[in-house]
Amino acid sequence: MSSTIYGTPVVQGVSYAPAAWFRRPCLPSESAPPLPPHLREDEVSRFLACAGSVSDGFFDKASRATGDAADVLIVSASLATDRAWTKEVSTRIRAGIPAIQAVIAATDRFATRFETAGGIMAERTADLRDVRDRVIAHLQGVPEPGIPDLGRPFILLADDLSPADTAGLDPSSCLGIATELGGPTSHTSIISRQLGIPCVVAARRLGEIADGEPVLFDATVGTLETGVDEAEAGRRVAADRERAETIARWRGPARTLDGVRVRLAANIQDPASSAAAAAAGVAEGVGLARTELTFLSAQVEPSVDEQVGVYSAMLDPWDGQRVVIRTLDAGSDKPVPYATLRDEPNPALGVRGLRTSGPYPTVLHHQLDALAIAAAAHPQVQTSVMAPMVSTLAEAEWFASLVRERNEELGSRMLAGIMIEVPSAAILIDQFVECVDFVSVGTNDLAQYTMAVDRQSADLAEYSDPWQPAPLALMRRVLSACAAAGTPCGVCGEAASDPVLACVLVGWGASSLSMPVGAIPAVGAMLGRVTMDECRCAGEALIGARDAGEGRYRARAALGLVPAP
Repeated sequence: MSSTIYGTPVVQGVSYAPAAWFRRPCLPSESAPPLPPHLREDEVSRFLACAGSVSDGFFDKASRATGDAADVLIVSASLATDRAWTKEVSTRIRAGIPAIQAVIAATDRFATRFETAGGIMAERTADLRDVRDRVIAHLQGVPEPGIPDLGRPFILLADDLSPADTAGLDPSSCLGIATELGGPTSHTSIISRQLGIPCVVAARRLGEIADGEPVLFDATVGTLETGVDEAEAGRRVAADRERAETIARWRGPARTLDGVRVRLAANIQDPASSAAAAAAGVAEGVGLARTELTFLSAQVEPSVDEQVGVYSAMLDPWDGQRVVIRTLDAGSDKPVPYATLRDEPNPALGVRGLRTSGPYPTVLHHQLDALAIAAAAHPQVQTSVMAPMVSTLAEAEWFASLVRERNEELGSRMLAGIMIEVPSAAILIDQFVECVDFVSVGTNDLAQYTMAVDRQSADLAEYSDPWQPAPLALMRRVLSACAAAGTPCGVCGEAASDPVLACVLVGWGASSLSMPVGAIPAVGAMLGRVTMDECRCAGEALIGARDAGEGRYRARAALGLVPAP
């Protein structure tokens, strides 16, 4: 009998292959005889050597990876030799606990801390447990856990995957990834998108599929079907291959079928990613430069001169283009050491983004000084600066005044904008557009705050789906108001990376879409298949959808991708 399991689609694609389950190894017993005192220092040394070997392995993988995959592998490498974690393990060993049991206990303690912190720290819990498993393997003298080479194509199934597991996958043999946990912004999703491996997350009934069972995997709509006729599966895979070939040929710039230009820009985070995005040749400038990711490891605030060097390097590749730079979004899931309050009870609803200018009043002023100096030195780049987490009109007016003051004082020509991430700003958008030069909708956080859910929560991934009707209604309100006022409004976040949802956003009036550079060809190719009228019809079709799945189907039907109901 045929059966269909549903999840949240992240990376499009259709494939057919046997399922291959990957499960983490069982942990050794947490109880063991105490170590004699004369063996304890040797055991500490053995543990540190094993942790170093794991770190070296991650760095080696990172050296052979690129982009986001390399970044998350470096994070894992750093976790393996993190001073606080290794000190905790070493202290337990010196108290007589064998190394394996000390690693387990210390990891549990740190995992609890990460989960309490929420946001990106909670997501790193999975990374830390992966480090734990690899260090234990070294201590036991066995190979590190990982996805074996099966010698044949497969659909990978797992409860969740670590960055090292995902980054090491070969797209020619791993034809799809499905996880029970994870969300659209998890490491699995990020790396799958970069590698171009079709991916579905939050598939709650995934355990019903047996290892080795043939699966028709449709990550365009988020389904895994078993019991499908092999010939029918072959037809669906062949039809999707044409879509993939069109994407591979796409070079841009993006236009709808009737010739309407749509600016597709890149998300970047540092000079290296800026240069890589420009070299790819598909992005029209930068739609989101995340400045905080450059300084996550900085223990003290970089000087204005140091910041000028970083921002100038980000601007260098983009003569004749527009670059939108977001001021420091510190706090919550991005704990920049010099601009984040410690021990906040609820960081996602606390002091983050523009709000950090309260307890850290000079940080924003110094950053705007540096941005203005860099912008003045790059007159051929249209530098635009926007503030994150704007909640009130007074905040928007104040930020815009700071940018304009620097234009006058330092000779820059920066545009002043705001991120729409907080529902209060979306509700009062008609007033906000009067005091800024442009607006950008941050769909990840707007969904988080509209749905009252931590977007990094693996247990609540369905609520973070960018197709949820409530946040989409707010996006439509913002885009329509900006179009009516003549204020440019772009969209960044996971919603912009979805080719079908991108059509909807363009139909609602988005003037630009910003996304990881690897996602641009798929969005551009999709826009090239449809007219503006079809984009508008897809947007109208979403009105009244009861849930994310129904919204997806309605939009796809309006665009002629599936039969109309």
